[in-house]
Amino acid sequence: MFVTDFPSPSSLLGRPGRHQALLTLPAQEAHVSAARHFAADLLETWSVPASERDSAVLIVDELAANAAQYGHEHMTLLLELDDGTLHIVVTDSGTTVEHHRPDIAPDEHGRGTGIVQYLAQSTEVHQTRSGREVRACLRCSP
Repeated sequence: MFVTDFPSPSSLLGRPGRHQALLTLPAQEAHVSAARHFAADLLETWSVPASERDSAVLIVDELAANAAQYGHEHMTLLLELDDGTLHIVVTDSGTTVEHHRPDIAPDEHGRGTGIVQYLAQSTEVHQTRSGREVRACLRCSP
């Protein structure tokens, strides 16, 4: 596991500013809870209000679960709080964006992206040279 947290100079002076943290984990289901706990603890430290923090942690959980399921080697979680907007970016080393599989009951899988789209103000999915990147943005009240 690799963790970094980069507060901006303005936040060090007591003014709201930009915070950024990065967590890198093996792309395994056993590490999804570590991503969730990391996000919850960090967002509390950054004074994100409880309701937005709960939504953000659920988004992290869903995106990390997808990254663990479809990634091959590693997954990264980038959290960036900038001027009242929380950017959640999860990348994995998967090769293709997975689509609904008809052989899996809808009650068992497939709701994660819908939950993320409902909670976030915006979402984006990009295939990169090394895998997949999913971005979700969430407004956080001061």
